Amino acid sequence: MTDIRQTKNTSVYPSETTSVWRITFAPLVWAVHFAISYGATSVVCAKGDDVGSLRLGLGIATAVALVAIIWLAWRAWQHWDVVQDRDWENDTGTNEDRHRFLGHAAFLLSMISFIGVVYVSLPPLLIQTCQ
Repeated sequence: MTDIRQTKNTSVYPSETTSVWRITFAPLVWAVHFAISYGATSVVCAKGDDVGSLRLGLGIATAVALVAIIWLAWRAWQHWDVVQDRDWENDTGTNEDRHRFLGHAAFLLSMISFIGVVYVSLPPLLIQTCQ
């Protein structure tokens, strides 16, 4: 029986540690967009200001968030590397499998975050008035 600590080779995939952090970036963009959208909406409605400028600002913030998530999804897709080898399963537990799994997880979280940003942006962008 081989000790896992002895077989771990971090020189082959040095970005594995960074990949663990990368899977949190798309949901973080979604969370920041959520806080900005609903926070700005509540402040504008509490002050009784014009909703038109709010809608424009939230539209720009939504576009920036979606572009960021698309870029993160593209990087995760490249990290997953499923197109080159057509290996959809990563079940052997090697460093390469863990590396690709992190890319797969980051890609799926990016897709969920994209959908989340779209749904979060609908109410603030579609409101006509605060009453």
